[in-house]
Amino acid sequence: MLALLHTSPVHVPVFDALRDRHHPHLRLRHFVDEELLHRARRESPDAVTDEVRAVLDRAVAEGARAVLCTCSTIGGVAETVGAGAKVPVLRVDRPMAAAAVAAGPRVVAVATVESTLAPTVALIEDEARRAGRPVTVRPLLVGSAWARFQAGDTEGYVREVAGAADAIGSADADVIVLAQASMAPAQHLTTTPVPTLSSPRPGLAAAARATETTQTTQTALPPETSVATGISGPAELGRADGIPG
Repeated sequence: MLALLHTSPVHVPVFDALRDRHHPHLRLRHFVDEELLHRARRESPDAVTDEVRAVLDRAVAEGARAVLCTCSTIGGVAETVGAGAKVPVLRVDRPMAAAAVAAGPRVVAVATVESTLAPTVALIEDEARRAGRPVTVRPLLVGSAWARFQAGDTEGYVREVAGAADAIGSADADVIVLAQASMAPAQHLTTTPVPTLSSPRPGLAAAARATETTQTTQTALPPETSVATGISGPAELGRADGIPG
């Protein structure tokens, strides 16, 4: 079983759909805690270290063979805390960062939440060091889009992100990174000639491989099995297979 740590319930159906399409035999268990992001934005990502550790411990206790953090703001915290876990703990955006470094030295990191920018830039620079490649990362904040996301206007949110990406040309960058998992649909709306990357699909693929690697003898569960667990409160998720509204 792969456990996923989300800071928004909107990610549950996204990763369920990716699992159904690309990893049909992978069992997912979703842990959702919106307060983690709220506090990380108010204070700092490190402020939620203990809470993240508690989620990881719970996931492992409930049988997770790997844990995937889908929030870019606290992904580095999850990786650091997870270094001492009994199972692999991955951040969803690391495979995307590695692909960005391979694409070229000029990277534009687009985010709609300011707290995501520093962790994303640091991640890309870390992947560049690992690969021995030079890289220059230019952060781009599309802060006005976040209000749309919070208001439930996901279509407007994605369009505004795509518009910001379309303003970036090949003279400006070799690759564009959509820093947050919630921005992924914009990847398919952009018209810029610059390659545009998002994190959910490659992140889930890496986590699926990690789960398989650490898998021990376990009874196979039906492909459609998916469990959603609210952490901060029982009303966080309406259904395991989708979000009302």
